[in-house]
Amino acid sequence: MKSKLFLTLFLSLGFSHFLMSQERSSVVLEKAFQQAKSENKNVLLIFHASWCGWCKKMDNNINDKACKDLFDRNFVITHLTVLESEQNKQLENPGANDLFNQYSGGNTGIPFWLVFDGDGKLLRKSVDENGSNLGCPANEDEVATLIDILKETTDLNASELQIIKNKFLIKENEG
Repeated sequence: MKSKLFLTLFLSLGFSHFLMSQERSSVVLEKAFQQAKSENKNVLLIFHASWCGWCKKMDNNINDKACKDLFDRNFVITHLTVLESEQNKQLENPGANDLFNQYSGGNTGIPFWLVFDGDGKLLRKSVDENGSNLGCPANEDEVATLIDILKETTDLNASELQIIKNKFLIKENEG
C-alpha cells in the first residue's frame, strides 16, 4: 500500500512540475514571429521577472487604455521570464537567460526589450546611444529614445507618439 501511495505522489509531483514549467524561449519566439508575419507587425520581446517593479511599470504603460491599441496595432508583444530568484526559477522560460545574455551581453538590467520583424531580424534594442539599457523609459532622454525606436519600427503618427511619450514620461512631481 505504501508503495502505491509513494508512486501516486511521485507521479503527481512530476505531472504538476510539467504543468508549471514554462514554454521554451525558442517556441515563444517562433509563435510570435509567425503571428507577426501573418499580421504584418513587428515583435516586441520583453525580458522581465516577477519581482521587477520597472517591468510591471513597462507592462502597465503599454497596456494603459491610451496606449494599448497603439502598441497592439504595431506589435505582437511577448515576454520571456529571466533572472528569477531561486524559489521562482520555475517561472523562467528555458533558454531565455541565454537569449537575454546574447542580446544584452549580460550587462544590463530588466526590463530589457528587443524589436524584431516577422522574419526574426533584430531591428532595435532597448539601449541608448551609449549602450545603456532604457529599461522602462521614464525620463526625457529615455522616452525620447523610445519615441525614436517607435518612429523606426511602427507606423505611429506624431499625435500617437505624443500619447505614448506622455504616458511613459514620469513627471517631476511623481515620486
